[in-house]
Amino acid sequence: MTNTSTNKGNNIVWHHATVTRERREKLNGHRSFNLWFTGLSGSGKSTLAHAVEERLHKMGHRTFVFDGDNVRHGLCGDLSFSEEDRSENIRRIGEMIKLFLEAGVISLSAFISPLRNDRQRVREIISPENFIEIYCHCPLAVCEERDVKGLYKKARRGEIKNYTGISAPYEEPLNPDIKVNTSEQSLDDCVELIMRLIVKKNLGKSPPLLTQENQRT
Repeated sequence: MTNTSTNKGNNIVWHHATVTRERREKLNGHRSFNLWFTGLSGSGKSTLAHAVEERLHKMGHRTFVFDGDNVRHGLCGDLSFSEEDRSENIRRIGEMIKLFLEAGVISLSAFISPLRNDRQRVREIISPENFIEIYCHCPLAVCEERDVKGLYKKARRGEIKNYTGISAPYEEPLNPDIKVNTSEQSLDDCVELIMRLIVKKNLGKSPPLLTQENQRT
């Protein structure tokens, strides 16, 4: 794993663009922010993230979903699933989200992100007002029943090490912005709850992130 703390030199300076985040948000007609979906493998994080993105996209919002598996193919392809590398994986995503915020884009992140410290680190990287934590709660037994990739079975057999929920811990969010029960609530109901939260958290801000009026368009 790369040690980022040793890579900074005195000759590296952050360049401030003349086209700012605020100007990009004004052009887009909405604020940029991050929806962070966390939960066990099979809890429906990616499905829900893409469903929310579909709703936002149809409303004319600029969006992008960061999916855990997709990121592992490129940006974080050099990382293992050790606790140290998993933390680095989440750190890199936090830094990428920060750039997307500056670009004025709404990002949706679907990661198991099992440790509270790692999720808190992302919150600090992008600042709390930009971070909406969504806990996709689903009993382990239901997640194992879904197990479309067969990963839980391999973990049970000891073929996969450090597998969250089996041989590695998952620390539930203590105070998520919203908790959806994906084993009992329908996908549409979960999407609706999240959309209502987005409206509630951003009423009165300028430019509005979402309003009741543009949610109906």
